[in-house]
Amino acid sequence: MQTIKTSPVARVKNITKEDFVKHYYKPQIPVLIENLTHDWPAFEKWNLDYIQQRAGEQVVDLYNNEPTKGKQYSAEPVMKMKLHDYMEILKTKPTDLRIFFYNILDKMPDLANDFEYPDIGLKFFKRLPVMFFGSTGSKVLPHFDMDLADLMHFHFHGKKSVMLFSPEQTKYLYKIPYAVHNLECIDLDNPDFNMYPALKNLNGLQVEMKHGDALYMPSGYWHYIKYLDGGFSMTLRAFSRRPRTFAKMLSNVFVMRHFENVMRKLKGQQWIDYKNELAIAKTHKLLKREA
Repeated sequence: MQTIKTSPVARVKNITKEDFVKHYYKPQIPVLIENLTHDWPAFEKWNLDYIQQRAGEQVVDLYNNEPTKGKQYSAEPVMKMKLHDYMEILKTKPTDLRIFFYNILDKMPDLANDFEYPDIGLKFFKRLPVMFFGSTGSKVLPHFDMDLADLMHFHFHGKKSVMLFSPEQTKYLYKIPYAVHNLECIDLDNPDFNMYPALKNLNGLQVEMKHGDALYMPSGYWHYIKYLDGGFSMTLRAFSRRPRTFAKMLSNVFVMRHFENVMRKLKGQQWIDYKNELAIAKTHKLLKREA
């Protein structure tokens, strides 16, 4: 069986601010911290039942893994559902329906009393703690965050698998132009090295997260996520202080995203097909230059 080359993410139980900044933040290296949440109320309280009881009547947008087509925006919900009913699905059966970028302060602000912003050397943007929900077996398309923030990702209720790739690996991932994801037909669990030979050059990092674990994902890191159980995660973000990264973030958020959506409305599936073909052509041209 063909597989992507990976090595384990560094793992620590506890870490000081000084060591985190020196060994992980400054060199931009991922690390999983096991005990960072153990003194939070969330560590004891947060599970699917707790969320369901507090906001079950909310109606939420749900997303799946079907590629967007035609004149759809690049990230459109496929349906809406009461949060209570969605939680029941997560607790009882697999589904590819996921909740994406659920803003805690807007949707369930009392949850902010259950966690803290860790004093670890990151200057967190406190207006945007967000949650993500998924079912057993559901997957999140490999991508990096458009705002290029440094991310601290906390998982609750069950386990999930995360595969990471540094920004230097982007050239082998068949990145789609004017987007932050790769070809949606690529399966990193069962890579087709004949059709997509650049995948053989990837060197990723792999980690399995359990309840309460915190994963540091540096700015621009790709992440491919699989839920091993129904559960949810919270991400806290710290915007980069590096001038070039900050400028690129502004370009992504205020130029690239809007250009992409305009082109989808104007050209529809023709634009999507063009970009897919261009991603393959550019990647294979690079491979020939490196050979």
